[in-house]
Amino acid sequence: MIRNERQYRFTKTQVRRFEETLTELKSRDSENTDVHPLIAKAQVDAASSQLADLREQLREYESLKSGKFDFSELMVVTNLPAMLIKARIARGMTQRDLAERIGLKEQQIQRYEATDYASASLGRIYDVVGGLMLEDIPSPTRKLKGDKLSDQVRIGG
Repeated sequence: MIRNERQYRFTKTQVRRFEETLTELKSRDSENTDVHPLIAKAQVDAASSQLADLREQLREYESLKSGKFDFSELMVVTNLPAMLIKARIARGMTQRDLAERIGLKEQQIQRYEATDYASASLGRIYDVVGGLMLEDIPSPTRKLKGDKLSDQVRIGG
């Protein structure tokens, strides 16, 4: 995600470079190269994929700059504490289970829930979500503790 004008300009430069690289890769004479055709195709596919990702980032940033954003999406933040508690209960997890899964003491989860997660950092909230979902989410890397499945799951990374 592009967060500012500096990143926007950099991304535009990267798009131009990938376009040039892609043109070169596509125009490369397969008979006059030491590159195997499958490797050449993989290079074109990789450059095309990266170019598409960069173009999508530019499109999204330009759309946001023009004021296109659904501000009602921000309301999810107000529901987040209750959603975390409900998800824990729906998973059949106790506060202790969740705490053990993410490497905290049960009392910390009790405090977070009693205060609607007011003192929890965003990174800690990611950890809680990861502990509830048992799958990778973008977060600081943290090894989950508990059952064998969760011992293999890593958040982020």
